[in-house]
Amino acid sequence: MIGDGTESALLVTDMAFAYRLLAAGRDSRECLFLLHGSGVDETTLIPLARRISPTATLVAARGRVRQEDGFRWFERIDPTRFEQKSVLAETAAFAAFANEAAKRHALDLTRSTFVGYSNGANLVSSLMLLHPGIVRRAALLRPMPVLDHVPATDLARTRTLIIAGAADETYGPFAPALVTLLNRHGAEIDARIIPSGHEIGDPDAAIVRQWLTGSAALV
Repeated sequence: MIGDGTESALLVTDMAFAYRLLAAGRDSRECLFLLHGSGVDETTLIPLARRISPTATLVAARGRVRQEDGFRWFERIDPTRFEQKSVLAETAAFAAFANEAAKRHALDLTRSTFVGYSNGANLVSSLMLLHPGIVRRAALLRPMPVLDHVPATDLARTRTLIIAGAADETYGPFAPALVTLLNRHGAEIDARIIPSGHEIGDPDAAIVRQWLTGSAALV
């Protein structure tokens, strides 16, 4: 069995996005796609994911845009404004990657959950709105809306958990707008606010774990 983390699976680099595949539970059909925050890499969400689901297959992907010593998912203008061409291009590329990874590793996207943190959560919400049908379950940790123009997308079959931090002064004020946006497009939303800043930890893992248990019962 692979451990929690960062020392484990080899980095796969022959697809559009580099990623690590961790298959700890051979008999589990559960899969988590992990999209990290800004300035780090694909290993950072693995310990949190193992607290969420010890037996799930993990696809820990790496953003392609360099930021200092790490990576992000698309270019930004400032902390709360984003380069739209980059958002559109990287989201389209990730849509293709998700489908290809699912085919390669025999993963069922209808039973997969996309777990994104900060910039990674913003990529997931963009994926939902721009390429509907790929994401059926999404756990968005400290997200905000990033698209200037949103198509008429039907998200009626998409379940979404949004966890905002009460003390997150950068993204926290924008979380309600994302809830409204996704709700308007038909997504089933479970929105939470926890006593935290922009950082994530055990309270987030506990909420996602509980939400996934209830969400899986509805599949």
